[in-house]
Amino acid sequence: MKPRVQIYDTTLRDGSQAEDLNFSVEDKVRVCRKLDEFGVHYIEGGWPGSNPRDVEFFREMRRVKLKKAKLVAFGATRRAKLKASEDPNLRSLVASGVSVSTIFGKTWDFHVQKALRISLDENLDLIRDSVAFLKRHMDEVMYDAEHFFDGYKANPEYAVKTLLAAQDGGADCLVLCDTNGGTLTQDLEMIISQVKRRIEIPFGIHSHNDAEMAVANSLTAIRLGATQVHGTINGYGERCGNANLCAIIPSLKLKMGIDCVSEAGLRKLREVSRYVDELANLPHRKWQAYVGDSAFAHKGGVHVDAVVKNPLTYEHITPEQVGNRRRILVSDLAGKSNIVQKASELGIGLTKDSPELQEILKRVKQLENEGFEFEGAEGSLELLMLRARHSYESVFNMFDRIDYRVLTEKRKVDPHPVSEATVTVEYKGTVEHTAAWGNGPVNALDKALRKVLPKYFPGRGLESMRLLDYKVRVLTAAEGTAARVRVLIESGDGSAKWGTVGVSENVIEASWQALVDSIEYKLLRTAKKKIRKG
Repeated sequence: MKPRVQIYDTTLRDGSQAEDLNFSVEDKVRVCRKLDEFGVHYIEGGWPGSNPRDVEFFREMRRVKLKKAKLVAFGATRRAKLKASEDPNLRSLVASGVSVSTIFGKTWDFHVQKALRISLDENLDLIRDSVAFLKRHMDEVMYDAEHFFDGYKANPEYAVKTLLAAQDGGADCLVLCDTNGGTLTQDLEMIISQVKRRIEIPFGIHSHNDAEMAVANSLTAIRLGATQVHGTINGYGERCGNANLCAIIPSLKLKMGIDCVSEAGLRKLREVSRYVDELANLPHRKWQAYVGDSAFAHKGGVHVDAVVKNPLTYEHITPEQVGNRRRILVSDLAGKSNIVQKASELGIGLTKDSPELQEILKRVKQLENEGFEFEGAEGSLELLMLRARHSYESVFNMFDRIDYRVLTEKRKVDPHPVSEATVTVEYKGTVEHTAAWGNGPVNALDKALRKVLPKYFPGRGLESMRLLDYKVRVLTAAEGTAARVRVLIESGDGSAKWGTVGVSENVIEASWQALVDSIEYKLLRTAKKKIRKG
């Protein structure tokens, strides 16, 4: 039988202490459901004794039936001058309605004397009494030994005594916490090797990432016998974050042969990662291991050529095992293999013998030298490839763009400037001239194009298209206001998203290039669907 490790998720408590992250009660309920579906064993929901939001969350969760995970209430040991049964924090844990709790206590003698301002023996009583009280009312109690590794370095014998006090109180698991996140792996390994001989119950690991060691320290602790690992989705947490479960879980399952989630659950890892990002209203980190957009992205021509022959040449696992996918990037570093493989991804029939291949490669390198970037603009890249094929215009019947003009004025009676765009479009010999107002130049151009194009492209779904994101990057800052800029636009229609790009010394022109590509790509998508149906 494979060894097992319990996954203890603290995204909703420790993770929510991250800068710029703020979950509503509804968000927390939804994340909880998702984590349960994914297959974690414990979900730390919050601290019901510290704020009204967590009190409401635990109240809401009484109506939610989790299939696998156990919901955990978090708190602290009793106050020094109160009995455990009188402590409002401990009573709130019992009143939360859950059967599992985790409490933290002081391990570092420095904290006991300077923060709590009590004797070392009194602190041991706090730990023992608090755990014992909770065990009388709850099925499981985990003890978080706060600052354990720093405490052990300062006073090894006392740090161990705090663990033994929790063990005497009836704790089910002793969790060794690297609260400051500064412990190096070799120190952690030495300390755990000594400590595990002194305790009689299972132990877990809770690492922070201030020295970029949280994942490595967590995996090392498990190798040394830890049966429970604490962490957060995407590594969210205070300061530099907590141990990232999106890296720990696949490393345990695929690298160490340790059972922690099912294979079906593992295939949902990227989905869970992005789901939590969305509810946190934070961008997905594309360079994140296993689940990031770039985790299996290949850019160098030599790499791409090898990956096409055998993915194991430059991939340590199969992307689909964690719900991710392989991506071939096209840039000025690209070779023919990149172009051919990317064309295959996009459904474009292109081989190394195709006559237009060299033209496409040359055009990509030329444009990237000018400042274009196609890694986030696959819509523009697909259009570039198709335009190199002589059949493109005759098959998809796209429009010719002729000219545009944009005026922006600030009126005394209006607190905000207004923009007017005039656009001239030619389609099959017919010239159409129209204008529109907008709350900015790009918005005005967008409205003007949408005003005229549905007339010539009925049923192509332009009304469902939305501009989702607009980014401007200065490429030649040294040139000041004459600098070249790159505009990246992300658009979507409810069923798909695509990126387009434009580059110019004029931000309006760069925006116009990206905007027209975006609309043309939407028309192309619709035309492709009609051709497949026809």
